[in-house]
This record gives sequence, C-alpha cells and structure tokens, in this order.
Amino acid sequence: MAATASDQKTPLLLPLPDGGGGGHGASAQLERILGDESAPRARRLARAAREELRLLLALAAPAVAVYMINYAMSLSTRIFCGQLGTLELAAASLGNVGIQVFAYGIMLGMGSAVETLCGQAYGAHRYEMLGIYMQRSFVLLAGAGVPLAAIYAFSKQILLLLGEPERIAEAARAFVVGLIPQIFAYALNFPMQKFLQAQSIVAPSAYISAATLALHVALSWVAVYRLRLGLLGASLVLSLSWWVIVAAQFAYIVTSRRCRRRTWTGFSCQAFSGLPEFFRLSSASAVMLCLETWYLQVTVLMAGLLKDPEIALDSLAVCMSISGWVFMASVGFNAAASVRVSNELGAGHPKAASFSVKVVTIVSFTVASTIAAVLMCLRDYLSYVFTKGDDVARAVSAMTPLLAVTIVFNGIQPVLSGVAVGCGWQSFVAYVNVACYYGVGIPLGCVLGFYFDLGAMGIWGGMIGGLFAQTLILTCVTLRADWNKEVEQARMRLNKWEDKKKPLLT
Repeated sequence: MAATASDQKTPLLLPLPDGGGGGHGASAQLERILGDESAPRARRLARAAREELRLLLALAAPAVAVYMINYAMSLSTRIFCGQLGTLELAAASLGNVGIQVFAYGIMLGMGSAVETLCGQAYGAHRYEMLGIYMQRSFVLLAGAGVPLAAIYAFSKQILLLLGEPERIAEAARAFVVGLIPQIFAYALNFPMQKFLQAQSIVAPSAYISAATLALHVALSWVAVYRLRLGLLGASLVLSLSWWVIVAAQFAYIVTSRRCRRRTWTGFSCQAFSGLPEFFRLSSASAVMLCLETWYLQVTVLMAGLLKDPEIALDSLAVCMSISGWVFMASVGFNAAASVRVSNELGAGHPKAASFSVKVVTIVSFTVASTIAAVLMCLRDYLSYVFTKGDDVARAVSAMTPLLAVTIVFNGIQPVLSGVAVGCGWQSFVAYVNVACYYGVGIPLGCVLGFYFDLGAMGIWGGMIGGLFAQTLILTCVTLRADWNKEVEQARMRLNKWEDKKKPLLT
C-alpha cells in the first residue's frame, strides 16, 4: 500500500546508526539534503547533484571500464577473425551474435536476481545474506549451462534450420564450439560481479579485466597468426580469458578483508535452500534481458537471409560491434543505476532513489550523445578496423546515421532497465520487451528490409523502432513510480528472502 504524503519525511526502513550502506552505497546525507525544505529548491538540488555525482561516478566509472574491457575481448576476437577474410568475419559474427549471445543473455539475466537482492540487502545492512545469494546463483546458473552447451554443440544444424548458408554455418560452428567453456565461466562470473557491485566494489574488477585484456590480445595473436588455429583457436582463447577473470575475482573475494569481514563467510548449505523461489526471480530477470539480447540475434539472422548475405552480415556486424562496445558504457551506467537505486530502497531512502534515477539518466545520455557525434565524423573509416573490404566500408558508412541514433537511445534505455532491476520490476519489463521488440521492431524490420528492399539498413531501422517504443514506455513508467511504495516493497522482499517471520529492521 502506497505511503501517504505525510509519511514521506520518515523512511520506511530505518538505517543503522552509521547512516549509510558503507562505501558508495546508500546515502543518508543525500536523503537529508533532498528532504530539507527549509533550503531554497535550487540550492537543495545543486547540493544533491554534487552528492549524487560523487557517489555515482565513483561507482559508474570502474563499472563502465569493466563492461567495455570485457566486451573488448570479444570484439578483439572478431577483429582477429576478420583479418583472416570476410567469410571468417561473417562466421565469427554469426556465431557470436546468433548463438553465443543467447547464452550471454540467459546467464547475465539470471545473474540480475543477485543484483536486486544483494543491492537491497546491502542497503538494509543484511551483509551476511550477500554471499548466500551469490552461491544460490552459482548453483542455478551452472545447471542452466548444461543445456546451453548442447545448443552450442549443435549450432550448425540450428543455423541451417534457420536458413543460414551452409558455408557460413559450418565456419560459425567451428567458432562456437570453442566457446563452450565460456558458458560455465559466465555461470560463476556474473554472480560474483553482481555480488561485488552491490557493495560498490568495482575497481578490482576493472584492474582484473584490464590485465586479462592484455593477456587475451597476446594469446589471440599467437593462436591465430603463429599457430594458425583459425576460428577455433580464437574462440578457445576467449574462453580461457574469461576463466582467468573468474579465478582472479574469486581470489579477491576470499582474500579481501572487506568481503571476509562482512559479506563472504565461506560456502554454506543455505545455497541449496529456497532454490525454487530464487529460480522464479532469476527466470524473470533472464527473460527480461534475453528478450533484448535475442532481439539483436534475430536481426543478424534476418541479415543472413538477404540477397548478398556476406556483405549484409559484415556491415551489420561492424555496426553492431561498435554499437555493442559503446552499449557497454551504458551497461556500466545500468549497473550503477541498479546499485544506487537498490541500495537506497533497501536503506529506506525514497527521495534519494528517485533523484539517483534522474542524475544517472542525464549523465548516460550526455556520454552517449557525445560518442554518437564522434562516430558520425569517422563514418567513412570505421569498417577498416575490422576488414579491408571497400564494399563493406561503403555499406557501413551508409548505416552510420542509424548507428548514431541507436547509440543515443541506448544512452537512456539501459539505465531505465537498471532502475527496473534495482526495484525488482523484471517481470513487467519482460512484457514491455516482448511488445516493443517482437511486436514492433522485428515486423517493421522485415517490412523495411525485405518488402521495401532496404536490406540491412531496413532491418536496423526496424530495430530502432522497437528501441524507441521501449524507451518511451520505460520513461513514462519510471516518471510515474511511487518511490515510497518501492521502499515498502523492498522491505517486504528482504523479509521474504531472509526467511524470517519478524521484521528485518525496527
């Protein structure tokens, strides 16, 4: 039941005497600033903006670095493959976006349940539960990895059933088989990543990812050029690099004084309790993200059905690779928004949660718009990083305006999705994704790409239509959110997940 206006000055969850979540978590100071009606509104907002930017940038900057560096590993693998020829670039792109993103979406989506629960538990000072939530996610994601590995093994047959050319499908299978170990690295990495992010521990992950990227590039060069292992060698190196990240992050968690003192108490049998309920929340998170990532898969698969599939796939792959890399900056802001909102809700700070949403959206939109302008200036040269083909370069140059529009929208939409995760709205967003992507985007792309013969540009135009509809709906819902009610929902969720009959906080 929503709180009345008179309740707004009193948090529904009272924080412990230290007044914050620790580090860059919940900010009692920000809630006090926003609730101080004795100060002029302009001065109050200016002080609140400074406080929020301090919290946000310390969290978002390393998170952006982590996601962009991790994506750069996959991107560099495609670049190495692209230098072998246009067939290899098309195969690596189809295998990566057409098959591998399927597993990525499921694993990252299911890991988002940890993001919601750990973020709110940390804000509410229930530190001991973070490690339990992470271990429950390990169990569920590892189990989900088994059927995904079977899909990888039969990727050629799947691509042929979807109408892809046999020559490209065969090459794509060679690439995808080498990514099977990566599935189980995802199963451990994403829960650990969300576990650390909920505590605003992001800098160590950034250092680990940067060091691994350097190692990955060196090993990829040896595998592709020295040992001539081709597509299979490139993908095996990518899998190995992800396991290096997993090992390093786990070593940090078990040795860090901050984690050992509060949130990591060792392996526990509680990890196997409450799995059905945890699975339901994880499934909602997975569906929310999968419907988005699969949308990109469908567009790539559609491009493989065009008249000149190699050029269409290559041009779309170049634009999607650039878009995907820039999108990782937005995913970093997504993680920051999720952590900030969930921490504030868990701590009982409705005004701070609402204000965080506005600030992170403005910052992310500004960054995305700047990058889009730079890409427009470099439109004639972008494709040469991936392949030497002049035909591909002309196709990419023509598609760059659409790429720029996509990047601008992606400066807003992922942040709002992060807010949804922080609030636990995953099921609602899943319905929005179905309606916008599969009811608007894909049909529109088919009409523009095939009926009006606009090719890859038409398919991309349809994708923008779905993205615009989704962004508009999420913006309206976020603006209408009752943040006092969301604080109450967070309290109820934490009571349920800790399996206690008495209230968590009094």
